Amino acid sequence: MSRIIDAVSIVMTCGDEIFAIQRQFFLKAFPGYWAFPGGKVEQGDDAFSIDHELTKDLEHRLFGAAVREGQEELGVDLRAEIKAGTIRSVHCLGLATTPDFNPYRFATYFFRFDFKSKVDFIVDENEARIAKWMSAENLLKEFNKGQILAVPPVIKVIETLGKHPDVTRIDDLILPYDGNEFVPCIESIRGMPQIMPLSHTLPPATRTNSFIIGDQGSPRILIDPSPLDDEEYRKFKNTVALFGADKILLTHHHPDHYERSNKLALELNIPILLSAYTFERIVRLEPDYFAGIKTELVKEGDIISKWLSHDVLVMEVPGHDEGQIAVYPRDFSWFLAGDLFQGVGTVVIGGEAGNMQKYFHTLERIIKLSPKVLFPSHGIGLGGTNILENTLKHRKLREAQILERYNEGLTPEEMLEKIYADVRKDLWPFALENINKHLEKLKADGII
Repeated sequence: MSRIIDAVSIVMTCGDEIFAIQRQFFLKAFPGYWAFPGGKVEQGDDAFSIDHELTKDLEHRLFGAAVREGQEELGVDLRAEIKAGTIRSVHCLGLATTPDFNPYRFATYFFRFDFKSKVDFIVDENEARIAKWMSAENLLKEFNKGQILAVPPVIKVIETLGKHPDVTRIDDLILPYDGNEFVPCIESIRGMPQIMPLSHTLPPATRTNSFIIGDQGSPRILIDPSPLDDEEYRKFKNTVALFGADKILLTHHHPDHYERSNKLALELNIPILLSAYTFERIVRLEPDYFAGIKTELVKEGDIISKWLSHDVLVMEVPGHDEGQIAVYPRDFSWFLAGDLFQGVGTVVIGGEAGNMQKYFHTLERIIKLSPKVLFPSHGIGLGGTNILENTLKHRKLREAQILERYNEGLTPEEMLEKIYADVRKDLWPFALENINKHLEKLKADGII
């Protein structure tokens, strides 16, 4: 069980408006997410608290943390505002605890500060990309149009304040989740349930994301179902039933993306969509895998469904795997990148289907297209393309290190010991594959 860290979130309201921020794309935690100012509770935060009629029922260290965060991120002293009478009321709206399937857990206390008039804050640009007062109704409209990326408790706060502007308590901020019957599922962008079953993936990841995309009246596409075992399959199937599925789509041929998808397709009597290469590779490994199942081969540019009235298309994204495909809406509000980057761990480029040169080209192509949100196969969605830019930068650095060692006359195995000395030795075989693929690229580029 991971340790739970206390945190605070500052919900500032004025009339029907809320002060909300979009976090910077370059932040490590929740980049591009819409949220409220706040952060972790720190030792000594009690000192920032005050005795006042508006704060008498609040825990000193939590209120003090909200005051400190307000100073650091917004340049405002909430204690002074309370004493000056510019704040009408202060309430702890509720508590949201990160569910136990997440390795990083927070107990976040949402404090509402209701201002009599709007304040112009001095926003820390290292934290916030956008910061402004908006009506709860308009914030919710933007979310419903798929233009806001946010964690479920934030959406719940916005929804509740939009319906009940005077609310002082929200009791159901914790994500409802019955781990005995269902697998974890979140909807950080409207119309894109992200289901996260345990799978046979590479550490440190333990889960492979599965998504359901499709408007009412359009095919409901279930992407990459791959539950770990029969018990996880049972819970996964229960979760899928909450949304329905008309077709399954496999992004590529690695087992942690298709395991038990044939069983599900047969039970639901639905077809499987995949690239020709992925079909060939799976059949090579398991000749009877698609027995009794209708398969549909998809390629670059194919339209497979609609999301919030936008066409959802297929893009061929080789590099990690020759047959890998991604899906995206025509307006590039998001991009399901699969294993092109990892929210947890590192991408391996190896085997006969891996190609480092194509991987570089694929990353460069997607960065140029500039989707608003990227979803990996392992981990949460991320705003902007910073993760791809950093991944490409890291790969170029590795390539420079490998070239230097090659010019010194080192073998790939000798390079491994020098370049990956800080990596767990049980992961060295995958690191060695990366080295060999970099060497292949350097030869193809005519550098060695």
